[in-house]
Amino acid sequence: MARRSRIDELPDDLRHWLERALTESGFAGYKELEALLRDKGYAISKSAIHRYGQKIERRFAAIKASTEAARLLTEGAADDQDARSEAVIALVQTELFESIINLQEATNEELDPADRIGLLSSAAKNIATLARASVNQKKFRLEVQARAEAAAANVEKIAKKGGLSPESVQALRREILGIAG
Repeated sequence: MARRSRIDELPDDLRHWLERALTESGFAGYKELEALLRDKGYAISKSAIHRYGQKIERRFAAIKASTEAARLLTEGAADDQDARSEAVIALVQTELFESIINLQEATNEELDPADRIGLLSSAAKNIATLARASVNQKKFRLEVQARAEAAAANVEKIAKKGGLSPESVQALRREILGIAG
């Protein structure tokens, strides 16, 4: 089994202090953090601090990106085509892909091969679930589009029989298809 990081072995309050210091310094100043930890009685290399900082920075970036994506998604009120679900599925698929890449890049010291297989198996199951959800979402979108096109055709026939001008008929058609396009 892989050896735990020396930072993971720090007392919780000191590890939280280090995380705050990393974020406040913009994930820089590793030599200074190494010296501060040494002053506190812990010999942790700047390389180990840097590796830990990168991990924290990736988490922060992922949280920030997810939060921003959620904010953008909720700004659009109507979701007749279930675009929000499509975007969420895409976000999760991207995160799973990045996780698999990280697993592949992890060395044997960082991750036990049996644990790696278990994580890949779990990821594969989740990807299969997402793929099914994505297919179902696209099927739903096509069904909504087909219903809207059928409704537009029916309205067009009725409007023509009722004596509406061709411009009015086209305006109605554009309005109806606007929910499906």
